[in-house]
Amino acid sequence: EVHLVESGGGSVQAGGSLRLSCVVSGLTYRRSCLAWFRQAPGKERERVARIHSSDDSTHYADSVKGRFTISKDNAKDTLHLQMNDLKPEDTAMYYCAAALALGPGCPLASDYNHWGQGTQVTVSS
Repeated sequence: EVHLVESGGGSVQAGGSLRLSCVVSGLTYRRSCLAWFRQAPGKERERVARIHSSDDSTHYADSVKGRFTISKDNAKDTLHLQMNDLKPEDTAMYYCAAALALGPGCPLASDYNHWGQGTQVTVSS
């Protein structure tokens, strides 16, 4: 069974930084994609960053490009999201998620089928 457990959320002022972590266990796919999603109240869920297991290729949403960095520590089975220059609009519940990768690309956001419980990030102005 796949388990994803996030940590590292909190409250920070605009311009500050936070680092989210997600410990992944039980994932046995030969190729997989790991991603960070976020959802603010009343808004659609947004995939902010993803990383492919085969080559560590990454992709970011335009809203976080240049400010957020996704990475994984294979030795510790941990996914990270370094968030710098945070803005009030980054306030949301952040979730890590995993999906099977059938090829060199990552699946659609709707095809991620393993999720963590979420960690809250609040950015004040």
